[in-house]
Amino acid sequence: MQKTKLFIGGLLLNAAIASSALAASNPLSVHVLNLQDGLPSAGVNVTLEKKVDNKWVQISEGVTNEQGRIPALYPSESTMEKGNYRATFQTEEWFNKHKTSTFFPEIPVIFKADGSVPHYHIPLLLSPYGFSSYRGN
Repeated sequence: MQKTKLFIGGLLLNAAIASSALAASNPLSVHVLNLQDGLPSAGVNVTLEKKVDNKWVQISEGVTNEQGRIPALYPSESTMEKGNYRATFQTEEWFNKHKTSTFFPEIPVIFKADGSVPHYHIPLLLSPYGFSSYRGN
């Protein structure tokens, strides 16, 4: 039994290390936490767009994992260009799956990548009738 626990613990640690390495190599990650129960929000669809000539152009999309994270939302093997970006969290879909109504069908978070840091992290703290976001690390 002890060997099994150690083995599972090792697998979890390796997964966490791999996820951290992936996040460190990709210039953008997101994290969604449900404030109603304090748990990660797995299964939230997120699109990433870049503003080009006054139009939003989709460049990537992803779905949050069991920890409520997308560790690599920016296109792989790419350097993030300076500019304005929009990460849109499809919250109504997620709340519908959890049989909860929400005031916000989607939450767009618009941010400016200025090249001052190699990695941007966008946490979204979510509840049915409110949200908060900030520049994380």
